[in-house]
Amino acid sequence: MAIIFQERNRIFTLTTEHTLYQMKVDDFGFLLHLYYGKKAPGDFEYLLTYYDRGFSGNPYDAGEDRTYSLDVLPQEYPGIGTGDYRSSALIIRNHDGTQCCDLRYAGYEIKKGKYGLPGLPAVYASDEEADTLEILLKDSVSHVRVKLLYGVLWKEDIITRSAVIINGGEYPVTVEKAASACLDFLSGEYDMISFYGRHAMERSFQRTPIAHGSFGIGSRRGASSHQYNPGVVLAEKDATEDHGMCYGMLFVYSGNFMCEAEKDQYGQTRALMGLHSDLFSYPLEKEKEFVVPETILCCSDSGLGDLSVKYHRCIREHLCRGRYRNSPRPVLINSWEAAYFDFNGETVCGLAKEAAELGMDMVVMDDGWFGKRGDDNSGLGDWHVNEEKLGCTLSELIRKVNDTGVKFGIWIEPEMVSEDSNLYREHPDWAIQIPGRAPVRGRNQLVLDFSREEVRDYIYELICDILDQGNVEYIKWDMNRSLSDIYSSKTSQGKVIYDYVLGVYDFLEKLTNRYPDILLEGCCGGGGRFDAGMMYYTPQIWCSDNTDAVDRVRIQYGTSFFYPMSAVGAHVSAVPNHQTGRSASLNTRGVVAMTGAFGYELSPEKLTKEEKEEIKKQIRQYKYYEGLIHTGDYYRLSNPFQDNLAAWMSVSEDADRALLSVVMLEIHGNMTVNYVKMKGLEADAIYEEMGSGKRYYGMALMEAGFPVPVEMGEYRAYQFEFQRKKL
Repeated sequence: MAIIFQERNRIFTLTTEHTLYQMKVDDFGFLLHLYYGKKAPGDFEYLLTYYDRGFSGNPYDAGEDRTYSLDVLPQEYPGIGTGDYRSSALIIRNHDGTQCCDLRYAGYEIKKGKYGLPGLPAVYASDEEADTLEILLKDSVSHVRVKLLYGVLWKEDIITRSAVIINGGEYPVTVEKAASACLDFLSGEYDMISFYGRHAMERSFQRTPIAHGSFGIGSRRGASSHQYNPGVVLAEKDATEDHGMCYGMLFVYSGNFMCEAEKDQYGQTRALMGLHSDLFSYPLEKEKEFVVPETILCCSDSGLGDLSVKYHRCIREHLCRGRYRNSPRPVLINSWEAAYFDFNGETVCGLAKEAAELGMDMVVMDDGWFGKRGDDNSGLGDWHVNEEKLGCTLSELIRKVNDTGVKFGIWIEPEMVSEDSNLYREHPDWAIQIPGRAPVRGRNQLVLDFSREEVRDYIYELICDILDQGNVEYIKWDMNRSLSDIYSSKTSQGKVIYDYVLGVYDFLEKLTNRYPDILLEGCCGGGGRFDAGMMYYTPQIWCSDNTDAVDRVRIQYGTSFFYPMSAVGAHVSAVPNHQTGRSASLNTRGVVAMTGAFGYELSPEKLTKEEKEEIKKQIRQYKYYEGLIHTGDYYRLSNPFQDNLAAWMSVSEDADRALLSVVMLEIHGNMTVNYVKMKGLEADAIYEEMGSGKRYYGMALMEAGFPVPVEMGEYRAYQFEFQRKKL
């Protein structure tokens, strides 16, 4: 078993292949955290120290012993009102208005397999791959119970954490803050690596020292957001891509979140990951429970690169589901940047014909095919095919597209409604807005109240009616505004956003169960909901609305710290780029887009004959490399925010093949040579670079590097394939 409980000293030990996590039930029943890090023998209770700390409170149980204080002891699930003045994982407001939850140990259970969470996405694993630990904590006054859940995936070095809060008392209580994971470190100096951004420039890398005080990131937008991603790394000061201790915390949730990190008065560090406390106040009646979304923990003493590889494997194999989890993805062309709203059925069929001739697998009809939708100011919610615009039924259009030899996909935005729509005129109360106030608009649209079952069921039936009209093999699910003025006529206001996200998950679960063979791609104005929660339903997500190749290398760099390349929707678009006006060669755009799930955003009829031939070559090349890119270990070889080039590589699990990709970000007169140090190869093996036929030792490529050609011209890009050869 990966989980052991020592009855004598009441110590829980969770082990993976390379890491160890340990905690202890002390004499007062508090659950204290002892250690998380590189696997090591023995018990770590000796790390706990007890001194009289000035103005740190002492539990009544400790009597006159002033050396015992939760204000300085490392805890597994700290609550407010217990003498710990640091950030809390849990805040409960009791029926009398007090805020206190004094949780003490009440039992445990160890199970084979990985726990699941009702209504929420979570890591999954077989009984042979994982074990579960449940620890029950209880407040003896309010009778609130908290079930802490730990999932241990031994081979992957993954430990997951969640919490279930149960009102076991006679009176209602309110959950006002809830985290799923807390990490307390008794010593050490750490940086917090987080990923900030904005629409069209998501997941920029940021490394901030954790100093005295508190530092936090989060979202209040109803989605995980473009602005901050719900994944952070706590890294030792000297940790790099290849060396040093680092800890990852990845929230499996698609709504409001908060991650806090603080250094306390004694130099101890605490990090919390959970739900944002703003706009959250969840009432619990007697015997009702609240489930906190899961956090995936992982640590590595071999640097950020190794940590990323472990997260990529976990998400690919234990979070993504369905037919396309490991299957090749279709190379598609999307109609959006090709035609925007200005298209009809003939336009789509022409796009399909061009796609077939170029070797693409699918054409996707984006926004504008339904209701009164000639622009982005009307029609959302009226999910009825505009046959007048298309010039035919959807069934006829799909058959025509399929007859060209390509698959058909479609864009939807089920969570949204336009004021100028039949749906809104009939059901204005279905939109999230505060009565008596003019609504806040985003992209001139409102949000449907998916916390209400009747609302999402109505939309679900409309969408299914559309999908049943023909052979739809791909859906792009979009969400193009944030939630703001929160109100629901059917539920307590502090529940709305959490229940909204669960409503989205309910919709997605029913959709994927009904249409298991459809490839579902997530989107939220690009990368505004690029999170592990969505990946449970959508094995790929549109990485960003920004398709500029130079910006994309930076966006995809930040994305790669947690998320596998198979989940990254990445397309070649036209130049000058529609978001930046920048021009890069077709080769450079292809090299960057081949990092993820590959496709195109352009009008083929505007291409030259030479460009079309190059695209045919790109598609053949991508299909040759796809298995290596999507299932190989991904390594970052440069930092495009600092270096004059972007370099990355994918290496097969057996290290037989590797694909090195490089984009030059700067060019100067009398240019210096760049040597890219590769990773993940077998040191003593010989590798042949397949373009030139030259051979190199793996150690040489990793230690001395591989010289990048010096050529004139902006944003030159290169791909080099290496194959291991017999000595």
